Amino acid sequence: MSTPKTLLAIALLACGFAASAADKVYIANENADTVSVIDATSFKLLTPVRVGKMPHNVQLSPDGKVVWVTSNGEPDPDPAPWHPGMNKAEHAVMAKPGAVWLIDTASDAVVAKIPVGLHPAHVVLTPDGRFAYITNGGDNSVTVIDAAARSVVATIAVGKFPHGVRFAPDGKQAYVANLKGGSVSVIDVATRKEIAQIPVGKGPAQVGFTPDGLLAFVSLSEERAVAVIDPATRKVTRKIGVGTVPIQLYATPDSRTLLVANQGSRSKPGNSVSMIDLQTFKLVKTVVTGSGAHGVAVDREGRLAYITNTYADTVSVIDIKTRAVVNTIRVGKGPNGVSVSP
Repeated sequence: MSTPKTLLAIALLACGFAASAADKVYIANENADTVSVIDATSFKLLTPVRVGKMPHNVQLSPDGKVVWVTSNGEPDPDPAPWHPGMNKAEHAVMAKPGAVWLIDTASDAVVAKIPVGLHPAHVVLTPDGRFAYITNGGDNSVTVIDAAARSVVATIAVGKFPHGVRFAPDGKQAYVANLKGGSVSVIDVATRKEIAQIPVGKGPAQVGFTPDGLLAFVSLSEERAVAVIDPATRKVTRKIGVGTVPIQLYATPDSRTLLVANQGSRSKPGNSVSMIDLQTFKLVKTVVTGSGAHGVAVDREGRLAYITNTYADTVSVIDIKTRAVVNTIRVGKGPNGVSVSP
């Protein structure tokens, strides 16, 4: 008898929606010191990759050949998960500089480790793939790495406890969510300097842009809201209510829908993704996923979204058109960041 997963794969193939054979989804398992790998066509879990201590975020390079993973040193036999609200004892675990670990997607083997700052959180690459930017929450900085040389070329001072970071579609600026600073830092990529800080609200966790570059966003983990930013004026134009402790967010390729993962807290977990219509700025659907919904990634066609459920140790797959979960995949402990083949 066909399973739902098999039926979905057949439907995608029939409609011409299937990913290529090489397409994969990578998940940083913060409580397991591993990166899970999912085949994006069959949704089967492949062999996990052992990485550094407490891997928090993961990002594929624009050419899909390398996965960048933020970590806090060599693997620990009993790491503690990181999340907004971590206690002082857990923070002490990450008192030493962290690193980014690089995984070759052809072999899913670690090929390099590059030291960065204290408490590295997120990593993104410039649209041309030449440089990687890593936020260091422990020392209020962003590390810039030459991707080809695999060496640090700059360290940029930003706001308090930088967390999420994304590039504008044209690659000229990077936005950084300063989790404890109530602001978004704007970095000029050409000069590698912070040129502005945008006041946004309480607990900014992750930023994002629509692919057309007309809108920017930041999740406000302490306000149950997403702030919408006009990149031209660098002003917050509105706030949209979502679930408790919203963390990662992602706009679809057509710039029409924003997905926001509502993590909640460990004592009161959230378990949903808010779907926002970007023409009306209205919440159009709340999709129930799993406990501790945290990471969000959308495939290149804008058909499927992948959501990490931090407290459930699973990844939910959402069909964006039907606004429904079509698969749930068990991964490692404490899944956090997620990235899909470009």
